[in-house]
Amino acid sequence: MTTEAAESVEAAGIAPAADPGFLQRHGARIEYILIPGAALVGALAVFGGFVALYGKNPLDLYFYMYYGAFGTAFSWQNTLTRAAPLILTALCTALPAQLGMVIIGGEGALLIGALSATAAALALQGAAPIVVQIAMVIAGMIGGGLWITLSGGLRQYRGVNETISSLLLVYIALAILNHLVEGPMRDPASLNKPSTREIGAANMIGTIPGTDVHWGLVFGLVAAVAAYILIYHTTFGFAARVAGGNIRAAKIVGLSVGKLILTVCFLAGSCAGLAGMIEVAAVQGRTNANLAAGYGFTGILVAFLARQNPLAIIPVAILLGGISASGGLLQRRLGLPDASVLVLQGIIFVFVLASDALYGRLGFLKGKA
Repeated sequence: MTTEAAESVEAAGIAPAADPGFLQRHGARIEYILIPGAALVGALAVFGGFVALYGKNPLDLYFYMYYGAFGTAFSWQNTLTRAAPLILTALCTALPAQLGMVIIGGEGALLIGALSATAAALALQGAAPIVVQIAMVIAGMIGGGLWITLSGGLRQYRGVNETISSLLLVYIALAILNHLVEGPMRDPASLNKPSTREIGAANMIGTIPGTDVHWGLVFGLVAAVAAYILIYHTTFGFAARVAGGNIRAAKIVGLSVGKLILTVCFLAGSCAGLAGMIEVAAVQGRTNANLAAGYGFTGILVAFLARQNPLAIIPVAILLGGISASGGLLQRRLGLPDASVLVLQGIIFVFVLASDALYGRLGFLKGKA
Protein backbone atom coordinates (compact mmCIF):
# COMPACT_ATOMS: atom_id res chain seq x y z
CA MET A 1 0.00 0.00 0.00
CA THR A 2 1.45 3.41 -0.97
CA THR A 3 1.67 6.35 1.40
CA GLU A 4 -1.07 8.17 -0.47
CA ALA A 5 -3.35 5.13 -0.29
CA ALA A 6 -2.69 4.71 3.43
CA GLU A 7 -3.55 8.34 4.04
CA SER A 8 -6.75 7.87 2.05
CA VAL A 9 -7.65 4.86 4.19
CA GLU A 10 -7.11 6.86 7.38
CA ALA A 11 -9.00 9.84 6.00
CA ALA A 12 -11.92 7.60 5.13
CA GLY A 13 -12.10 6.43 8.72
CA ILE A 14 -11.43 2.77 7.90
CA ALA A 15 -10.65 0.71 10.99
CA PRO A 16 -7.02 -0.45 11.41
CA ALA A 17 -8.15 -4.08 11.18
CA ALA A 18 -9.44 -3.36 7.66
CA ASP A 19 -6.06 -1.96 6.61
CA PRO A 20 -4.00 -4.92 5.33
CA GLY A 21 -0.75 -3.11 6.11
CA PHE A 22 -1.62 -2.22 9.69
CA LEU A 23 -0.60 -5.56 11.21
CA GLN A 24 2.59 -5.61 9.15
CA ARG A 25 3.58 -2.22 10.52
CA HIS A 26 2.53 -2.74 14.14
CA GLY A 27 2.53 -6.51 14.56
CA ALA A 28 5.76 -6.55 16.57
CA ARG A 29 4.43 -3.97 19.02
CA ILE A 30 1.17 -5.86 19.39
CA GLU A 31 3.15 -9.02 20.14
CA TYR A 32 4.89 -7.36 23.08
CA ILE A 33 1.48 -6.74 24.65
CA LEU A 34 -0.54 -9.72 23.46
CA ILE A 35 1.89 -12.55 24.24
CA PRO A 36 2.81 -11.52 27.81
CA GLY A 37 -0.85 -10.74 28.45
CA ALA A 38 -1.85 -14.18 27.23
CA ALA A 39 0.86 -15.77 29.39
CA LEU A 40 -0.49 -13.91 32.41
CA VAL A 41 -4.07 -14.99 31.71
CA GLY A 42 -2.96 -18.58 31.19
CA ALA A 43 -1.05 -18.56 34.48
CA LEU A 44 -4.08 -17.19 36.32
CA ALA A 45 -6.26 -19.91 34.76
CA VAL A 46 -3.86 -22.66 35.88
CA PHE A 47 -3.61 -21.18 39.35
CA GLY A 48 -7.41 -21.02 39.49
CA GLY A 49 -7.47 -24.72 38.62
CA PHE A 50 -5.18 -25.52 41.54
CA VAL A 51 -7.39 -23.48 43.86
CA ALA A 52 -10.45 -25.35 42.59
CA LEU A 53 -8.76 -28.64 43.51
CA TYR A 54 -8.25 -27.12 46.96
CA GLY A 55 -12.04 -26.79 47.19
CA LYS A 56 -12.32 -23.04 46.59
CA ASN A 57 -14.15 -21.11 43.89
CA PRO A 58 -11.69 -19.66 41.35
CA LEU A 59 -14.01 -16.69 40.77
CA ASP A 60 -13.75 -15.84 44.47
CA LEU A 61 -9.99 -16.09 44.10
CA TYR A 62 -9.89 -13.59 41.24
CA PHE A 63 -12.25 -11.21 43.04
CA TYR A 64 -10.24 -11.17 46.26
CA MET A 65 -6.99 -10.82 44.34
CA TYR A 66 -8.37 -7.75 42.61
CA TYR A 67 -9.90 -6.37 45.78
CA GLY A 68 -6.75 -6.93 47.83
CA ALA A 69 -4.62 -5.25 45.18
CA PHE A 70 -6.73 -2.43 43.76
CA GLY A 71 -10.17 -2.52 45.43
CA THR A 72 -9.66 0.24 48.01
CA ALA A 73 -7.42 3.22 48.63
CA PHE A 74 -5.55 1.21 51.26
CA SER A 75 -5.07 -1.62 48.76
CA TRP A 76 -3.68 0.76 46.17
CA GLN A 77 -1.25 2.27 48.65
CA ASN A 78 -0.09 -1.17 49.75
CA THR A 79 0.36 -2.18 46.12
CA LEU A 80 2.34 0.93 45.20
CA THR A 81 4.54 0.55 48.27
CA ARG A 82 5.44 -2.96 47.17
CA ALA A 83 5.89 -1.87 43.56
CA ALA A 84 8.63 0.65 44.40
CA PRO A 85 11.43 -1.87 45.10
CA LEU A 86 10.18 -4.11 42.29
CA ILE A 87 10.72 -1.35 39.72
CA LEU A 88 14.30 -0.86 40.88
CA THR A 89 15.22 -4.54 41.15
CA ALA A 90 13.63 -5.19 37.74
CA LEU A 91 15.93 -2.55 36.26
CA CYS A 92 18.83 -4.55 37.68
CA THR A 93 17.87 -7.33 35.27
CA ALA A 94 16.56 -5.22 32.38
CA LEU A 95 19.60 -2.98 31.89
CA PRO A 96 22.19 -5.77 31.47
CA ALA A 97 19.72 -7.56 29.20
CA GLN A 98 20.34 -4.82 26.63
CA LEU A 99 23.86 -6.26 26.38
CA GLY A 100 22.58 -9.82 26.15
CA MET A 101 23.43 -10.54 29.78
CA VAL A 102 21.12 -12.35 32.18
CA ILE A 103 21.73 -10.90 35.64
CA ILE A 104 19.58 -12.41 38.39
CA GLY A 105 21.46 -11.09 41.40
CA GLY A 106 19.28 -8.09 42.23
CA GLU A 107 18.50 -9.53 45.67
CA GLY A 108 22.18 -9.51 46.59
CA ALA A 109 22.69 -5.94 45.37
CA LEU A 110 19.64 -4.89 47.38
CA LEU A 111 21.10 -6.38 50.58
CA ILE A 112 24.53 -4.82 50.02
CA GLY A 113 22.90 -1.49 49.22
CA ALA A 114 20.90 -1.68 52.43
CA LEU A 115 24.00 -2.47 54.48
CA SER A 116 25.97 0.33 52.84
CA ALA A 117 23.18 2.85 53.38
CA THR A 118 22.79 1.81 57.02
CA ALA A 119 26.54 2.10 57.62
CA ALA A 120 26.52 5.59 56.12
CA ALA A 121 23.59 6.67 58.30
CA LEU A 122 25.15 5.30 61.49
CA ALA A 123 28.48 6.94 60.66
CA LEU A 124 26.79 10.33 60.25
CA GLN A 125 24.67 10.34 63.40
CA GLY A 126 24.20 13.95 64.43
CA ALA A 127 24.46 15.35 60.90
CA ALA A 128 21.56 17.15 59.23
CA PRO A 129 18.87 14.72 57.98
CA ILE A 130 19.25 15.85 54.37
CA VAL A 131 22.99 15.13 54.53
CA VAL A 132 22.37 11.68 55.99
CA GLN A 133 19.72 10.87 53.37
CA ILE A 134 21.94 11.94 50.49
CA ALA A 135 24.82 9.92 51.94
CA MET A 136 22.54 6.89 52.23
CA VAL A 137 21.44 7.20 48.60
CA ILE A 138 25.04 7.49 47.39
CA ALA A 139 26.31 4.67 49.60
CA GLY A 140 23.43 2.35 48.68
CA MET A 141 23.86 2.93 44.96
CA ILE A 142 27.64 2.52 45.07
CA GLY A 143 27.40 -0.64 47.18
CA GLY A 144 24.81 -2.26 44.94
CA GLY A 145 26.55 -1.07 41.78
CA LEU A 146 29.91 -2.53 42.74
CA TRP A 147 28.25 -5.81 43.73
CA ILE A 148 26.74 -6.40 40.28
CA THR A 149 29.91 -5.07 38.63
CA LEU A 150 31.62 -8.12 40.14
CA SER A 151 29.45 -10.31 37.90
CA GLY A 152 30.20 -8.14 34.88
CA GLY A 153 33.94 -8.24 35.60
CA LEU A 154 33.93 -12.01 36.02
CA ARG A 155 32.09 -12.31 32.70
CA GLN A 156 34.41 -9.94 30.86
CA TYR A 157 37.79 -10.93 32.24
CA ARG A 158 37.37 -14.56 33.34
CA GLY A 159 34.56 -15.84 31.13
CA VAL A 160 32.40 -16.76 34.12
CA ASN A 161 28.70 -17.00 33.27
CA GLU A 162 27.05 -13.90 34.72
CA THR A 163 23.80 -15.71 35.52
CA ILE A 164 25.55 -18.19 37.78
CA SER A 165 27.91 -15.67 39.37
CA SER A 166 25.18 -13.11 40.09
CA LEU A 167 23.00 -15.80 41.69
CA LEU A 168 25.85 -17.08 43.86
CA LEU A 169 26.64 -13.51 44.91
CA VAL A 170 23.12 -13.31 46.37
CA TYR A 171 24.00 -15.97 48.93
CA ILE A 172 27.35 -14.34 49.65
CA ALA A 173 25.54 -11.04 50.25
CA LEU A 174 23.09 -12.77 52.57
CA ALA A 175 25.97 -14.33 54.51
CA ILE A 176 27.67 -10.93 54.82
CA LEU A 177 24.42 -9.36 56.04
CA ASN A 178 23.91 -12.07 58.67
CA HIS A 179 27.51 -11.80 59.83
CA LEU A 180 27.43 -8.01 60.24
CA VAL A 181 23.94 -7.84 61.71
CA GLU A 182 24.68 -10.57 64.22
CA GLY A 183 28.20 -9.32 64.89
CA PRO A 184 29.96 -5.96 64.41
CA MET A 185 26.87 -3.91 63.52
CA ARG A 186 24.43 -5.54 65.95
CA ASP A 187 22.39 -3.37 68.26
CA PRO A 188 22.84 -4.82 71.79
CA ALA A 189 19.18 -4.04 72.47
CA SER A 190 18.00 -6.36 69.67
CA LEU A 191 17.74 -9.58 71.62
CA ASN A 192 15.29 -11.88 69.85
CA LYS A 193 15.85 -10.57 66.32
CA PRO A 194 19.37 -9.34 65.53
CA SER A 195 19.35 -5.90 63.92
CA THR A 196 21.58 -2.91 63.49
CA ARG A 197 20.94 0.25 65.44
CA GLU A 198 18.14 2.44 64.09
CA ILE A 199 19.10 5.13 61.62
CA GLY A 200 16.85 7.61 63.47
CA ALA A 201 13.32 8.81 62.74
CA ALA A 202 14.64 12.15 61.42
CA ASN A 203 16.61 10.32 58.73
CA MET A 204 13.63 8.37 57.36
CA ILE A 205 12.49 9.57 53.94
CA GLY A 206 8.78 9.71 54.85
CA THR A 207 5.70 9.40 52.66
CA ILE A 208 4.27 11.31 49.73
CA PRO A 209 1.90 13.99 51.11
CA GLY A 210 -1.69 12.80 51.33
CA THR A 211 -0.78 9.13 51.02
CA ASP A 212 0.86 6.31 52.92
CA VAL A 213 3.16 5.56 49.98
CA HIS A 214 6.80 6.38 50.63
CA TRP A 215 8.99 8.45 48.33
CA GLY A 216 10.69 5.30 47.10
CA LEU A 217 7.94 5.02 44.48
CA VAL A 218 9.03 8.36 43.01
CA PHE A 219 12.64 7.19 43.01
CA GLY A 220 11.59 4.08 41.12
CA LEU A 221 9.56 5.99 38.54
CA VAL A 222 12.38 8.46 37.93
CA ALA A 223 14.91 5.63 37.61
CA ALA A 224 12.71 3.78 35.08
CA VAL A 225 12.21 6.88 32.92
CA ALA A 226 15.91 7.74 33.13
CA ALA A 227 16.83 4.17 32.15
CA TYR A 228 14.49 4.31 29.15
CA ILE A 229 16.02 7.58 27.96
CA LEU A 230 19.53 6.23 28.49
CA ILE A 231 18.92 3.03 26.53
CA TYR A 232 16.77 4.33 23.69
CA HIS A 233 17.71 7.99 23.29
CA THR A 234 21.47 8.25 23.86
CA THR A 235 24.55 7.12 21.96
CA PHE A 236 25.59 5.09 25.01
CA GLY A 237 22.34 3.17 24.95
CA PHE A 238 22.62 2.62 21.21
CA ALA A 239 26.15 1.27 21.68
CA ALA A 240 24.90 -1.06 24.42
CA ARG A 241 22.13 -2.41 22.19
CA VAL A 242 24.56 -2.89 19.30
CA ALA A 243 26.88 -4.87 21.57
CA GLY A 244 23.92 -6.87 22.83
CA GLY A 245 22.83 -7.69 19.29
CA ASN A 246 26.24 -8.75 17.99
CA ILE A 247 29.25 -8.44 20.24
CA ARG A 248 31.69 -9.31 17.45
CA ALA A 249 30.32 -6.56 15.21
CA ALA A 250 30.51 -4.13 18.15
CA LYS A 251 34.20 -4.90 18.59
CA ILE A 252 34.85 -4.55 14.85
CA VAL A 253 33.38 -1.03 14.77
CA GLY A 254 35.54 -0.07 17.74
CA LEU A 255 33.12 -0.16 20.66
CA SER A 256 34.67 -0.77 24.07
CA VAL A 257 32.56 -3.76 25.00
CA GLY A 258 34.30 -4.32 28.33
CA LYS A 259 33.64 -0.73 29.40
CA LEU A 260 30.01 -1.04 28.33
CA ILE A 261 29.55 -4.23 30.34
CA LEU A 262 31.07 -2.80 33.52
CA THR A 263 29.19 0.50 33.24
CA VAL A 264 25.81 -1.09 32.58
CA CYS A 265 26.33 -3.61 35.38
CA PHE A 266 27.20 -0.79 37.77
CA LEU A 267 24.08 1.16 36.80
CA ALA A 268 21.95 -1.97 37.14
CA GLY A 269 23.35 -2.78 40.57
CA SER A 270 22.96 0.81 41.70
CA CYS A 271 19.22 0.57 41.02
CA ALA A 272 18.91 -2.52 43.23
CA GLY A 273 21.17 -0.90 45.83
CA LEU A 274 18.85 2.11 45.84
CA ALA A 275 15.95 -0.28 46.49
CA GLY A 276 17.83 -1.57 49.54
CA MET A 277 18.41 1.95 50.77
CA ILE A 278 14.71 2.72 50.38
CA GLU A 279 13.71 -0.37 52.33
CA VAL A 280 15.92 0.81 55.19
CA ALA A 281 15.08 4.52 55.07
CA ALA A 282 11.36 4.20 54.34
CA VAL A 283 10.21 0.89 55.82
CA GLN A 284 12.53 -0.87 58.26
CA GLY A 285 14.52 1.96 59.82
CA ARG A 286 17.40 -0.48 60.33
CA THR A 287 19.01 -3.48 58.67
CA ASN A 288 17.92 -7.00 59.60
CA ALA A 289 16.91 -10.29 58.02
CA ASN A 290 13.53 -8.83 56.99
CA LEU A 291 15.26 -7.16 54.07
CA ALA A 292 15.62 -10.53 52.34
CA ALA A 293 11.96 -10.44 51.31
CA GLY A 294 12.47 -11.68 47.75
CA TYR A 295 12.05 -8.33 45.96
CA GLY A 296 15.16 -9.06 43.93
CA PHE A 297 13.83 -12.39 42.67
CA THR A 298 10.37 -11.00 41.91
CA GLY A 299 12.10 -8.20 40.02
CA ILE A 300 13.44 -10.83 37.60
CA LEU A 301 9.87 -11.84 36.79
CA VAL A 302 8.87 -8.19 36.36
CA ALA A 303 11.73 -7.59 33.92
CA PHE A 304 10.93 -10.67 31.83
CA LEU A 305 7.21 -9.93 31.75
CA ALA A 306 8.01 -6.36 30.65
CA ARG A 307 10.33 -7.68 27.91
CA GLN A 308 13.22 -5.75 29.51
CA ASN A 309 11.61 -2.41 28.61
CA PRO A 310 12.22 0.14 31.42
CA LEU A 311 8.90 1.91 30.87
CA ALA A 312 6.90 -1.32 30.66
CA ILE A 313 8.46 -2.31 33.99
CA ILE A 314 6.34 0.31 35.78
CA PRO A 315 2.85 -1.16 35.11
CA VAL A 316 4.14 -4.73 35.44
CA ALA A 317 5.72 -3.92 38.82
CA ILE A 318 2.41 -2.44 39.98
CA LEU A 319 0.61 -5.59 38.81
CA LEU A 320 3.04 -7.93 40.57
CA GLY A 321 3.03 -5.67 43.63
CA GLY A 322 -0.75 -5.99 43.69
CA ILE A 323 -0.60 -9.76 43.46
CA SER A 324 1.81 -9.79 46.40
CA ALA A 325 -0.37 -7.37 48.37
CA SER A 326 -3.43 -9.60 47.90
CA GLY A 327 -1.82 -12.55 49.70
CA GLY A 328 -3.04 -11.53 53.13
CA LEU A 329 -6.65 -11.15 51.97
CA LEU A 330 -6.55 -14.54 50.24
CA GLN A 331 -5.42 -16.08 53.50
CA ARG A 332 -8.17 -14.45 55.54
CA ARG A 333 -11.08 -14.96 53.13
CA LEU A 334 -10.24 -18.23 51.39
CA GLY A 335 -7.96 -19.88 53.89
CA LEU A 336 -5.12 -20.10 51.37
CA PRO A 337 -1.53 -19.87 52.63
CA ASP A 338 -0.12 -16.37 52.42
CA ALA A 339 2.71 -17.75 50.30
CA SER A 340 0.26 -19.00 47.67
CA VAL A 341 0.94 -15.83 45.67
CA LEU A 342 4.53 -17.06 45.33
CA VAL A 343 3.18 -20.16 43.61
CA LEU A 344 1.28 -17.90 41.22
CA GLN A 345 4.43 -15.90 40.52
CA GLY A 346 6.26 -19.13 39.71
CA ILE A 347 3.52 -20.22 37.32
CA ILE A 348 3.61 -16.81 35.64
CA PHE A 349 7.37 -17.09 35.20
CA VAL A 350 7.04 -20.52 33.57
CA PHE A 351 4.35 -19.24 31.18
CA VAL A 352 6.42 -16.16 30.30
CA LEU A 353 9.46 -18.28 29.48
CA ALA A 354 7.38 -20.72 27.45
CA SER A 355 5.67 -17.91 25.53
CA ASP A 356 9.04 -16.57 24.37
CA ALA A 357 8.97 -19.12 21.54
CA LEU A 358 5.86 -17.45 20.09
CA TYR A 359 7.50 -14.15 19.18
CA GLY A 360 7.67 -13.72 15.42
CA ARG A 361 5.60 -16.84 14.80
CA LEU A 362 2.06 -15.47 14.93
CA GLY A 363 1.06 -15.26 11.30
CA PHE A 364 -2.03 -13.12 11.82
CA LEU A 365 0.16 -10.37 13.31
CA LYS A 366 2.10 -10.23 10.06
CA GLY A 367 -0.99 -9.65 7.97
CA LYS A 368 -1.12 -13.27 6.82
CA ALA A 369 -4.37 -15.14 6.42
